[in-house]
Amino acid sequence: MKLFSKIGGHLFAAYAIVVFIVTMLFVLPFIWLISFLKEPVMSFWLHKVFRLWMGIYMPAIFCPVTRKGKQHFKKGENYVVVLNHNSFMDIPVSSPWIPGPNKTLAKSEMAKIPLFGVIYRSGSILVNRKNESSRRDSIAKMQEALETGLHLCLYPEGTRNKTGKPLQPFYDGAFLTAIKAQKPVIPGLIFNTGVILPHNKKAWARPMKIHIHFLAPIDTKGLTTNDVAGLKEKVRSLMEEYYTQHLTSIS
Repeated sequence: MKLFSKIGGHLFAAYAIVVFIVTMLFVLPFIWLISFLKEPVMSFWLHKVFRLWMGIYMPAIFCPVTRKGKQHFKKGENYVVVLNHNSFMDIPVSSPWIPGPNKTLAKSEMAKIPLFGVIYRSGSILVNRKNESSRRDSIAKMQEALETGLHLCLYPEGTRNKTGKPLQPFYDGAFLTAIKAQKPVIPGLIFNTGVILPHNKKAWARPMKIHIHFLAPIDTKGLTTNDVAGLKEKVRSLMEEYYTQHLTSIS
């Protein structure tokens, strides 16, 4: 049985990669053209293309995405959306399912990948975490994105969770950005991506439904940079409690 599971997982991973490449080649010309537009128009159209693309791709690999909590996003308002991070699968299913155009913070190295790099750059604020100047520039660009009315899609854990615990410790960046812009924080929980694409297996995956739950926004009006730690821990506690309570019921 373990042998069949191993072989089946490798075959499914190969299938998912092939479908991703094929569908990417269809949307790539549109994304390339849209990338010449100015913000926030560029992100508006990119979000529509990404949502259509992933709306086709995810069911095609038998990993449909269901969303809960869309009502927390009020028309005319934008938010700093913070999400847990368990797998590479989080990236293609988070930004497209946030209601409205958004930017995410991403590693600059990934932008060097041929073809895919065009898509990666267009929807992201790139940062080289080893370069102080790049980090400062990314913070300024996140503020600019919020000022133009875009949402931010951020992973405060900083990297994939490989610990076996519900969440890793959070970094300050997302919460400092929200406070400086006086924008509400919306916590979001992604379920099952770590099961679909586990970090401890190479070139192995399995099909499974993905759930994204958005929680009620947390206001930052009146908060200052002295409140970053308190806001960070409040959000983390809410997310950890919700994730733990709902993990088994929707697996």
